[in-house]
Amino acid sequence: MTRTRDPASIRPRRADGRSGGRRSSLGRAGLAAAATLAVLASSCSASEDNSSTQVPTAGSEIPGFEPEAEIARDIDIPWGLGFLPDGAALVAERDTARILRIEQGRPPQEVYRVPGVVAEGEGGLLGLALSPTHADDGYVYAYFTAADDNRIVRFRLDGAPQPIFTGIAKADNHNGGRIAFGPDGMLYAGTGDAEDPDLAQDPTSPNGKILRLTPEGSPAPGNPTTDSPVYSLGHRNVQGLAWDSAGRLFAAEFGQNLFDEINRIEPGRNYGWPAVQGGGGADDGYTDPLLIWTPSEASPSGIAITRDTLYVAALRGKRLWTAPLSAGTTGEPRAVLDGTYGRVRTVTVAPDGALWLTTSNTDGRGDVRDGDDRVLRFPRQNS
Repeated sequence: MTRTRDPASIRPRRADGRSGGRRSSLGRAGLAAAATLAVLASSCSASEDNSSTQVPTAGSEIPGFEPEAEIARDIDIPWGLGFLPDGAALVAERDTARILRIEQGRPPQEVYRVPGVVAEGEGGLLGLALSPTHADDGYVYAYFTAADDNRIVRFRLDGAPQPIFTGIAKADNHNGGRIAFGPDGMLYAGTGDAEDPDLAQDPTSPNGKILRLTPEGSPAPGNPTTDSPVYSLGHRNVQGLAWDSAGRLFAAEFGQNLFDEINRIEPGRNYGWPAVQGGGGADDGYTDPLLIWTPSEASPSGIAITRDTLYVAALRGKRLWTAPLSAGTTGEPRAVLDGTYGRVRTVTVAPDGALWLTTSNTDGRGDVRDGDDRVLRFPRQNS
């Protein structure tokens, strides 16, 4: 298995389009050779020096995975998604800054418009999360790109937003954006390196990190460094967060030229960017991913876990990956919906156990189909 290890040779590129930015010093021939090695490695489940890192096989399609309902269509670049206590969903539109209430059998209804959103490149209104005590306090949390930074705010649907965490550097690409409340009641946020890879290794910067905050936006008690919001570092562009039944955190991360990743996140760990990407960095003190993909197969954004199965929404890969989970490790990944709906941005488990997916074909990188973008519901999964 190949391993990109030279920090000087790694430069950011567009997160899910793999264009733009400066070219790695590996050059065209080196990249082609490395990609070939990655494909060859997919014939085995793990590398010799890192038996825990899986390389998924693109053609392992699961038949019979079909949506139960199309909940909504003609949505403008849906990004964040969260569920209200009554089972309806709130969906964020990236470029319009609108939040829509979406439920089966009814047309989408705009219930809020976040002020101050600046939608440029991959920025805009990104992640949504509802307070674990939403039924009592009514708070909705949003991660968005503003004029000068990426930030997290909270608000009630009948009130003004209150910034709770600001100063996350922004760029046209690599803004991160996923937020979620963990089993501990704390707010977790995945950020990007804002096209400045050195920020990922800077412990004083919130960029290229997974942050752990109180609901009020302060560094959460018990973080690896007292009074710091940083939970883990060395990330390039985190856009997926999910916990298994034992409370273990997993994250999806866009790679640069060769490898996208699923990582198991543990407090204080360093996941290597920009010094390394892919598997094989443990000897240097970095934590290796559980899964890696070549870019054409993935560009992973949202992830979800239900009944000990990990689901990974793939943008450039235009599919949904699944992988069994056991004791914090993954089994053989397989694909569903390979090209069926185009780019898949978000996958979330509804309160009733069903899976909800959003497509992302209207973001300028997909092939727009009649009805795009759409929100789909899949029946509760049995495995």
